[in-house]
Amino acid sequence: MVPHLITALTGPINELEQRILDSMPAIERWFRLEWMEHTPPFYSSVDIRNAGFKLAPVDTNLYPGGWNNLTPEMLPLAVQAAMAAIEKICPEARNLLVIPENHTRNTFYLSNVAQLQRIFHMAGLNVRIGSINPEIKETTTIDLPNGDHVTLEPVIRSKRRLGLKDFDPCTILLNNDLSAGIPGILEDLHEQYLLPPLHAGWSVRRKSKHFECYEEVAKRFGKLLGIDPWLINPMFNQCGEVDFAEGTGMECLQTNVDALLTKIKRKYKEYGIQEKPFVIVKADNGTYGMGIMTVRDVKDLDALNRRTRNKMSVVKDGQAVNQVIIQEGVLTYERLNDAVAEPVVYMMDRYVVGGFYRVHADRGIDENLNAPGASFVPLAFEQSAHTPQPGVKPGASTPNRFYMYGVIGRLAMLAASYELEATDPEAENYD
Repeated sequence: MVPHLITALTGPINELEQRILDSMPAIERWFRLEWMEHTPPFYSSVDIRNAGFKLAPVDTNLYPGGWNNLTPEMLPLAVQAAMAAIEKICPEARNLLVIPENHTRNTFYLSNVAQLQRIFHMAGLNVRIGSINPEIKETTTIDLPNGDHVTLEPVIRSKRRLGLKDFDPCTILLNNDLSAGIPGILEDLHEQYLLPPLHAGWSVRRKSKHFECYEEVAKRFGKLLGIDPWLINPMFNQCGEVDFAEGTGMECLQTNVDALLTKIKRKYKEYGIQEKPFVIVKADNGTYGMGIMTVRDVKDLDALNRRTRNKMSVVKDGQAVNQVIIQEGVLTYERLNDAVAEPVVYMMDRYVVGGFYRVHADRGIDENLNAPGASFVPLAFEQSAHTPQPGVKPGASTPNRFYMYGVIGRLAMLAASYELEATDPEAENYD
């Protein structure tokens, strides 16, 4: 069930894989030194696209759902990483409160919450689920399709702390990306650890800031390996004042799309790539694959129909879109049973703990796969991404391919830690 690259263009990626394997001691040392200077996000997941000639992260999530998609073989890795993460933050931790998203009817999402509860329970914590959904007024148990169940309890806020009726946690884990804004109940908690911090939520965070940080990381990593950073970095532009519903700000969008397509064409020419360049226009904040479109030609923007404009104008929780990131499109040449696939790498603390393939039979190689109809295949990461097989020729070994994906995932995670430092409202200014 290992996805195969259906392209003759695997040359550069195999070269990259070889170079990464040959440089493994230097790479691991480089990461080790980075983590002495920077704090990794508590947990994260990264969507990666492999075009055969380019391998790049296209999205980084700091409140990852989908933990239920990881195979049972990955559970021990996740538990070990959870232990390391908690030990660093609050070694004497006993009680952990998980705060999930408000959509309580999505049992697939709640299976992810149950899996997080299991991971932290096995890491030695009492774990309860506290809902900030105003509809949850009493303890509510929801049965899940796999036979599991989740018990949601209404949170109680005192002056400085957050907890449940008879449960006082020292650490609060958010699995809620705060798209609708920061609820007051989570603000001004001075005596408890809130993970991730509030400024990691989509009400504050911007993808353009993340990819600006990633560009810096990719340049430094490219220098370490002696490669063109473009091979691992999606170029991007940003546009701040677009209103799809009203059709205003489209000149800004067209100018930026045109400029980016020109840059990509130049790179394709340099590398002798025959593919047609494209860009992805998406909301600069937000998740769930909403507010995303593929643009292959700047003229396409002249003829946006009402349906596309409506689709682009709002994201999760009905938030209006007026800032967009225009990102270099990275094809995905991976296939699973003839369906287009992309790897998603999961990390906790600074460790890769697993991942899966997002597969979509109805989408093309230049389209967003995070859409209704996607399925998840966890098999590909069965072997740990931390144990490559030296000496095996590139492109022939699953662990080697996934070690490479794990390296790209960790580069994106490092960029997220730069990003969180840069946007921390409580950071001390040394200027």
